[in-house]
Amino acid sequence: MGTMLENGLKGEAFWGLILALGAFLLAMFLTPIYTHFAYKKHWWKQQKTETMTGDKLPVMSKLHAHKFKRAFPTMAGLVGIVTVSVVTYICNWTRGETWLPLAGFLGGAFVGLIDDLINVLGKGKGAAGLRAPVKFILITLIGLVLGWFFVHKLGWTSVYVPFINAEVEFGYIGMLILFAFAVVATSNAVNISDGLDGLAGGLAMIAYGAYGAIALFQGQIQLFAFCMTVVGWLLSYVWFNVPPARFMMGDTGSFALGAGLGVVAMMTDAFFLLPIIGIIFVVEAGSSLLQIFWKKVFKKKLFISAPIHHHLEAKGWGEAKIVMRFWVIAGIFAIIGVFMALSGGIVH
Repeated sequence: MGTMLENGLKGEAFWGLILALGAFLLAMFLTPIYTHFAYKKHWWKQQKTETMTGDKLPVMSKLHAHKFKRAFPTMAGLVGIVTVSVVTYICNWTRGETWLPLAGFLGGAFVGLIDDLINVLGKGKGAAGLRAPVKFILITLIGLVLGWFFVHKLGWTSVYVPFINAEVEFGYIGMLILFAFAVVATSNAVNISDGLDGLAGGLAMIAYGAYGAIALFQGQIQLFAFCMTVVGWLLSYVWFNVPPARFMMGDTGSFALGAGLGVVAMMTDAFFLLPIIGIIFVVEAGSSLLQIFWKKVFKKKLFISAPIHHHLEAKGWGEAKIVMRFWVIAGIFAIIGVFMALSGGIVH
């Protein structure tokens, strides 16, 4: 470790932390501006009343009724989009390491923004946002386009599998499909987790921090700095969004974070560590899929409400308790994931 620090790791880490600080301060400056327009223009979040399968949501509606009795704006992810874009473009722009994760970040934000605008501006039943199949198609297209760049321009055709400690060749088409899957799966998992005040923001901050550490030890300094830039924005977001939240990041933020995280996982050759580093995202998305499967097959619900954080709410857990404990679990597994990366073949 001492030798690595002497070779410049300390200075490179310092640069990433400076960008994190810069992103934090810029987001702290922009947030009151966003808040002013959000309240002035009535960017109110309309409560979701149906699942993607068309079923009613009486439990969740009851649990969160208090939030929607007050003005509760959404699309705070716009602050993150501006912050991460400005800091990256001015201070950390490189075709090899930051173009692709920023493109994923902005691509996810584009899909989420359309969904949020429909929710904010729409009326009646159609105001819930984009239909799930439409969102799936859009984010898949983004994943495929970025995957083409990843494979064709950057030349990646294999990925490290930590459980067998070896690089596995996927080929051109296989890697393209895996990349698109990473973007789609992570986007939806982060989006599903964005259901309690500060939950998704804190979980994403931990995951980006973990992947930033892996990128740093790999020598991908610009990618590390990009991850730290996202962490800087999320520190500001969590500052304002701990219970009771002042606003929601909306799909604009959650899809951006998820798509960007999927790209970062692929670029660090650590995609198969994502289920560990992002364990809560996996549990959240898995509980929703399991609930759908259970209702289709057994004609009854497995959980009181899905995803799992709503089930725990219905069981009587306080919102802050769920968020804090999920953060702790995520932090522990993120440390395990980074350790696996350092002790395996991902970091050379």
